[in-house]
Amino acid sequence: MSDMQQRIHQTVTGNPVVLYMKGDARFPQCGFSATAVQILKTCGVNDFVTVNVLADEAIRQGVKEYANWPTIPQLYIKGEFIGGCDIMKEMYQAGELQEMLEEAAA
Repeated sequence: MSDMQQRIHQTVTGNPVVLYMKGDARFPQCGFSATAVQILKTCGVNDFVTVNVLADEAIRQGVKEYANWPTIPQLYIKGEFIGGCDIMKEMYQAGELQEMLEEAAA
């Protein structure tokens, strides 16, 4: 595992909810990232870690390789890769995301 992969692994396993996104929760810099933040907040999650992939190209590429997922944003709950914006929307609409987030907060 490369140093970057190790850093990403430590971030996603060391925090209950992590969102790799463009920008941050206060100032998302793409529509998909803004939607992902809004979904988390709608689920009652106000305390989550965001990593701005625009600040570091190595992280931007590294997280895509880490999850084997080509797009940003990427949501991790308790170290597990959940998916991007579309998957978050589907899981939210089905009630699955809320359950996972409640378990992560417990």
